[in-house]
Amino acid sequence: MADIKKGDHKFYIGDDEQNPKAEITFKEIGEHELNVDHTYVSEELRGEGIGGKLVERMVEHARSEGKKIDPTCPYTRKKIEETSEYHDVLA
Repeated sequence: MADIKKGDHKFYIGDDEQNPKAEITFKEIGEHELNVDHTYVSEELRGEGIGGKLVERMVEHARSEGKKIDPTCPYTRKKIEETSEYHDVLA
């Protein structure tokens, strides 16, 4: 499994933050909320559960910061809504 790294308002996989192999991006909305607006997984990593791992890392980040997630990314919204353990961070 590839390493998930923290970048500038994103978590990503790959050597280059500007051209990642996979990423989940977010914006800070006020002091207590994160808007997850984009999830991407390259063809070479698809089918390995990478998208789910990125959402999991985003949830961990939100919890550690004491923030809620307002996902406008359809994949992230669906993953959080379908995973009862993540409901505590859903805005």
